[in-house]
Amino acid sequence: MATPTTHSTPLFSSRDLTSGLVVFLVALPLCLGVALASRASAEVIPEHLNIPLIAGLISGIVGGILVGLLSGSHTSVSGPAAGLTAVVAAQIGVLGSFQTFLFALIIAGVIQLVLAFARAGFIAAFFPTSVIKGLLAAIGIILILKQIPHLVGHDPDPEGEMSFLQPDHENTFSELAQTISDMHAGAALIGIVSLLLLIVWDRWKALKKLPIPSQLIVVLLGVVMSLVIRRFGDYWAIDGNHLVNVPVSNSPAEFFSFLVFPDFSQWKNSAVYVAGFTLAAVASLETLLNIEAVDKIDPRRRNSPTNRELFAQGTGNIVCGLIGGLPVTSVIVRSSVNINSGGRTKFSAIWHGILLLLSVMFLASWLNLIPISCLAAILLVTGVKLASPALFKQMWAGGRSQFMPFIVTVTAIVFTDLLIGVVIGLVVSTAFILWSNVRRPVRQIVEKHLGGEVIHIMLANQVSFLNRAALARTLDNIPPGGSVLLDARDTDYIDPDVLDLIRDFNDKTGPARDINVSLLGFRSKYHLSDQIQFVDYSTRELQSAVTPEQVLEILKLGNERFRTGQRLTRDLGRAVVGTASGQHPLAVVLSCIDSRSPAEIIFDLGVGDIFSARVAGNVVSRKMLGSIEYGCAVAGAKLILVLGHTRCGAVTAAVDLICSGKNAADATGCQHLDFIVNDIQKSTDVLACRAVSDMSDTQKETMIDGVARKNVLHMVERLRQESQTIDRLIREDRVAVVGALYDVVTGEIELLTDLQSRPIPTLITTA
Repeated sequence: MATPTTHSTPLFSSRDLTSGLVVFLVALPLCLGVALASRASAEVIPEHLNIPLIAGLISGIVGGILVGLLSGSHTSVSGPAAGLTAVVAAQIGVLGSFQTFLFALIIAGVIQLVLAFARAGFIAAFFPTSVIKGLLAAIGIILILKQIPHLVGHDPDPEGEMSFLQPDHENTFSELAQTISDMHAGAALIGIVSLLLLIVWDRWKALKKLPIPSQLIVVLLGVVMSLVIRRFGDYWAIDGNHLVNVPVSNSPAEFFSFLVFPDFSQWKNSAVYVAGFTLAAVASLETLLNIEAVDKIDPRRRNSPTNRELFAQGTGNIVCGLIGGLPVTSVIVRSSVNINSGGRTKFSAIWHGILLLLSVMFLASWLNLIPISCLAAILLVTGVKLASPALFKQMWAGGRSQFMPFIVTVTAIVFTDLLIGVVIGLVVSTAFILWSNVRRPVRQIVEKHLGGEVIHIMLANQVSFLNRAALARTLDNIPPGGSVLLDARDTDYIDPDVLDLIRDFNDKTGPARDINVSLLGFRSKYHLSDQIQFVDYSTRELQSAVTPEQVLEILKLGNERFRTGQRLTRDLGRAVVGTASGQHPLAVVLSCIDSRSPAEIIFDLGVGDIFSARVAGNVVSRKMLGSIEYGCAVAGAKLILVLGHTRCGAVTAAVDLICSGKNAADATGCQHLDFIVNDIQKSTDVLACRAVSDMSDTQKETMIDGVARKNVLHMVERLRQESQTIDRLIREDRVAVVGALYDVVTGEIELLTDLQSRPIPTLITTA
């Protein structure tokens, strides 16, 4: 379920007034069109029982005012849904009258309330992004295809008709073909001028900054042009189907006389309850889909509470059933227009509903002057924005598993209708998910621990019976005598058949093949406890067996894992217990105290693997020598690594002080810092310092890194010169000394000497 965002949103924005007005103007013909489309689809119903046109407007009013007040969405606009026209027509045909249908709609609203209280809105979280974006793109394409005829005055079909197969037995493309021979000159002129104005307005920054939305200017311009071109004769005059056609009421009392009320006497009719469940399921699905889609195009990326949305829609449908409206859902077309017009809060949806109510009561004759072609231009531009080429490029870049469900959803919706297309998209998306799980149910990597290689198998979040065969093949390929780690830390569900396979491998198959089976992260309900069978810390046997060359390779491989984000899986608690009785470090690392260069982390090491000696500037002192001698001669470490690093603060201070002729105590107030700085300054070229003031930041940084390298080489030499113990261990081939530089930017280790402590002429990295 989507979680509401925590940042505050204003209750009202001045842009909501203008955006609500634009949505109202667009919603007028759409509300009437949905009612007309539903009526046209219900051919089996006698004319005297047919759907009144006012039903679409009632739904628009309820969806705007009531649902707008109750909804938690900031940008969604509700009203009669074009996607439900076929469902509405079919249910009226079954029930036999519109009044009985209204009773079923009340039941549907009650069911939606139950779904809201049962927190069924979580279903929205399972809609794949590829399907949601496919829905947006498909609605955009449909708007373009369906509005082109209206743009040029070909208006035989209601504007709310969105299905591919139309009630007049034409389809989207055949209707387009007829447009060429059935254009209206006046409507086409207004439509094309409106379209050009919207395009220019959207690209001209000065116009975009105006507080009045372009859509409102287009409508006003359309009305003025319609009145002006009437003077050019009947060929240009716009009337009839080319204008908005709102039912005219001369008074509020006459408006209320249009209302139709439900037939409660049908409460014993079982078909009413079947229709109620059908309407609730379809309306809820369309609402959840649309609310997710609207959140995707919200510029402020706010999330709508889905359970609250179900409650709002359910309440709206109960009221629509009581006063003669059509089913309401969140509608992507009106919501998109709202967002494109600058709507920021839900007041725009409420305001559009208020305007619908007032207009039907008092302003119907004025609204009937609006040309449909200028409204078609607004919807066509909205469609272009929804189906932008950038969206198709984005989904293509996401790979086949994203693009195929997306394009199938788009195609299916365009060639059928919204609900059928979405179902097809969901099926294809689910098929890709299942196929991916069958092919790659686990992620497998080979980890090189101190005790040897371990095959690390990471189970997926959901491990179903479909994954059993692939997991069995993976386990069969583990060589005898090897080690395997089955990692379920990221797994929420494991099928019982897969659990039986894992238990059998752990208890019988693995031991029979001399395979060390380790388990990690299995939930207690599976009755599989964590157990680590491989060695992931340094032991006496390992320390005795390795050579300095092997220890250096271990460090290099660890740094590679650190840089690539593939650090080993370790049981640190087990390592603490295993090293409690003694330590057997492989190396002594003399490094800087800089917080960016912790040796255990940058070499991906565990508890007890190394001695870490740290001092600013990684300088050698008597106390440091004593620690290193102990680490090698007594504790048995095989390698001494002197590790400097780039952008070193201690080296920078040493260079700055020697170039300025100051001492550390005077410059910093640190009375003991001179002991470190003086050692580092022995690696500094005093003559080069004279040019520091003229260097760029990059040049100075390069110079300081060069001093850090020289300092490492100097400290490597001093280890042998000042410690007879270390020198003897080196000559006996029991210990090797290596100098290296750690790059704090890239994370790479650069070896500066070989194992004989000779400087490496060419810089070598472990990358």
